Amino acid sequence: MEENIKLSGEARTFAAIDIGSNAVRLLIKQVVEPGQHPKLNKALLVRVPLRLGFDVFSDGRISEKKEKNLIRLMKSYRHLMKIYGTDTYRACATSAMRDAANGPQIIKRVEKASGIRIEIIDGQEEARIVYENHIENMKGRKGNFMYVDVGGGSTEINLISDGGLVCSRSYNIGTVRILNNAATEDEWKRLRKDMHDLAQSYPGIELIGSGGNINKLVKMVKNRDKRYPKMSVASLQEMYDTLKPLSVEERIETFDLKPDRADVIVPAAGIFLTIAGILGSTTIYVPVIGLADGIIDDLYSRSFHQEM
Repeated sequence: MEENIKLSGEARTFAAIDIGSNAVRLLIKQVVEPGQHPKLNKALLVRVPLRLGFDVFSDGRISEKKEKNLIRLMKSYRHLMKIYGTDTYRACATSAMRDAANGPQIIKRVEKASGIRIEIIDGQEEARIVYENHIENMKGRKGNFMYVDVGGGSTEINLISDGGLVCSRSYNIGTVRILNNAATEDEWKRLRKDMHDLAQSYPGIELIGSGGNINKLVKMVKNRDKRYPKMSVASLQEMYDTLKPLSVEERIETFDLKPDRADVIVPAAGIFLTIAGILGSTTIYVPVIGLADGIIDDLYSRSFHQEM
C-alpha cells in the first residue's frame, strides 16, 4: 500500500523501505526523465543492520529492544523522506516480520509512533516485485533465466522463459535462518525438488542473482567481468571454499567486510551454489537489483498509468 507524504518541487520523488531479516533499507529515487520507461536517479540509500531475523528465527518473536530500535529508525526515515521531498513511499516487511508472532502488533505500534505504515508482504508478492523490477529488460530475450533473490529469511525465485514469467516461488531458506539452524530439511527438499523439475522442463537456465550478498560476492571474486557484473559459478565456488573455513573476524580482516555481512555471506553463497548446481548453470549475472528498487518501479508505474 503506497502512502503519500508531500509533493515538493518539480521533480517527482519516490521512496521504498525494505524491512528485511538482516537489514532495513531506505531507498529514495528522483525522476529525471518521466515516461513509460523513465530514468530515475538514486538520491539516497541508507542501510541499518537491525537483524530482526536473529530474534525471530530463534525465539519466534521480535524483542522489545529491537522493536524500540525499529521505531527510532522509522522516525528517522520519515524525517529523511520529508527532507528529500518524497511524494510517495511504500514500506514492506518480509520474512522475519512474517514469522514473528508479535509482528502485526509491532507494525501497529510503529505506525502510531512514527507515522510509517508497514505492509507485511508474502513471499509471492516479494518475488513479483523483484521480477517486475527488470521485466522490461527480459521481454523479447530468448532463453531460460531464473532470478534468485537470497535474503536473510527467505529465497525468492522467478523463472522467465523467452521473456515471459513461468513461475514465482518462495522458500523459507535464508542466510539468517540458516545461521539460526531454522531452515528445515523439508524446505530444502522442496527447493531441490522444484529446481530438479524446472531444470528438466526448461534446460539451459541461466542465473540472475539479487541481494546484498551476491552484490558483494561479485566484487570479491577474481577474473570477474567488470564491463557487466557477472561471475562464473566456479569462481563463486572458489570464493565460498576460501571464506567458509575462516572465522567471522578473519573474514572481516581479510576481505574488509562489515560484521553484519561477514557472517551471512557464506550461507548466501551456499544457497546460490546449491541452485546453480542443480540447474547446471555456469554463470551468475548480478545486475544489482533488489526489493527496494522494485518497490519504487512499482510506485512509479502506478503513478504513471493513473496520470495517463
